[in-house]
Amino acid sequence: MNVFTLVLLCASSLFSANALAQWQWLDAQGRKVYSDLPPPVQVPADRILKQPGSAKPSAAAQPAPQTTAPAATAPASRNSGVDQELQARKAAEEAEKAKREQAETAAQEKKQAQARQDNCTRAKAAQAAMADGRLIAHTNAQGERVFMDDAARAAERQRAQNAITTECGPAPVQRPQ
Repeated sequence: MNVFTLVLLCASSLFSANALAQWQWLDAQGRKVYSDLPPPVQVPADRILKQPGSAKPSAAAQPAPQTTAPAATAPASRNSGVDQELQARKAAEEAEKAKREQAETAAQEKKQAQARQDNCTRAKAAQAAMADGRLIAHTNAQGERVFMDDAARAAERQRAQNAITTECGPAPVQRPQ
């Protein structure tokens, strides 16, 4: 084996030793976390699974809690147990959700108004076609061409008039459920 190859092999094994220097712990949701940095102070010692240099965590390697900072200098949000930033984010998300729901409702109302307008236009066209007295043919279930008689024409004219009454007037008021 070449001396140069041997030196490279030894050097690469030294660099890979740093890859073994990793921390492993369980986060608040129970998922394993791997890092080359120690876990946050909030992680209890019993949730640390592995630390650099040993298979089990030691109490000496655990970062000591800060005792030099007086409690009076801590933010008020920490003392009260309420995270102001989290509360603000939640409020912003709720406002965004309400805004999205309002936009969806407005889009749905616009779509319904367009459908009502289309139905009104078709009903008026159908009524005009029934009123001019021309023969109107349609295809029955057997595929045969059949002409409308006076009773069928009157029924279609009445159906078109009902559609005009419901679709062309003001939109019905929907009451909240």
